[in-house]
Amino acid sequence: MNPRRIDAIIDLAYGVLIFVSIVLIVSVGTLVGLAFGLGVLVAYGLHVVWKMARFDPEWMTTTVEETVEETVGEQVQQVEETVERTVGEQIEETVEETVGEQVQQVERTVEQTVGEQVDAVQEQIETVDRRIDRRPREDELEELLGETVTDEKETSDG
Repeated sequence: MNPRRIDAIIDLAYGVLIFVSIVLIVSVGTLVGLAFGLGVLVAYGLHVVWKMARFDPEWMTTTVEETVEETVGEQVQQVEETVERTVGEQIEETVEETVGEQVQQVERTVEQTVGEQVDAVQEQIETVDRRIDRRPREDELEELLGETVTDEKETSDG
């Protein structure tokens, strides 16, 4: 016999069994008909899986592989999001604390260093001012030169 005819006959038989379950629901009672119908549907599902596996042996492997990939992919994505959120928060807190401490330490160091440098520059300015104050001014230089010239003339004349 041709396998396709056998499959068609099997499918027809399942259809008849589903029809019988509907008749049982109407005539005997709901529980008996539903139980029979559910059994037929489960058996039909198993038959379809068997048939698919027979006609396409890679079908079952491919289907299971796709299902596993989807499930694992979703779980990996959830784990990534959770890790990203948790680690991100922890890193942010740690960085804020560390950077805050470092900034305060740098501010203190800069203030101290700048203060020392300003003091040193101020001392140098004061020293230069004192030196400038000790030097004779231009009018004093002219006066001294005038006196020196006058003294030299007197000694050379004399």
